[in-house]
Amino acid sequence: MDYTPLAIPDVVLLTPKVFGDERGFFMETFRQTEFEQHCGPYTFVQDNHSQSARGILRGLHYQLQKPQGKLVRVTRGEVFDVAVDLRQRSPTFGRWVGVTLSAHNKQLLWVPPGFAHAFYVTSDEAEFQYKCTDYYNPGDEYSLHWDDPTLGIDWPLVSGEAPRLSDKDLHGMLWADAPKFL
Repeated sequence: MDYTPLAIPDVVLLTPKVFGDERGFFMETFRQTEFEQHCGPYTFVQDNHSQSARGILRGLHYQLQKPQGKLVRVTRGEVFDVAVDLRQRSPTFGRWVGVTLSAHNKQLLWVPPGFAHAFYVTSDEAEFQYKCTDYYNPGDEYSLHWDDPTLGIDWPLVSGEAPRLSDKDLHGMLWADAPKFL
């Protein structure tokens, strides 16, 4: 596995070594010791799997009291995945980074605790799987508005149309009003 820190160095792109032939392929998607060496001493407690259609945007979500680090990947289709740094003491506070994850490129993205996270589906359909470092806590859930002008996220919107959002995400908070990590 290759580990590449992005423009926000704590967010890391993982590229697995894929071994393939006419029968198909094999790849290792996670190894605890390597992950700790390149991303930190985190343990995962929950795995999630979602399916979404083209044009769906899920996020920008985070938990403040029990923040989740997420190791995300796409097993079918393609998404544009975004992490926003909400850590006030970070040199990259308020910045975002985005990458395309797909079943084709087989890459994973490490989004550490202290970040808001979202993905936007650019293929007809996508299946998105992720590991979390803490349990989902519905009473501690926040959502930033997907197109907050302060953040200026450059979403690759299909046909330039606004994404389809849940009610919660449609009413996400603006950056100026959102609680942040100390």
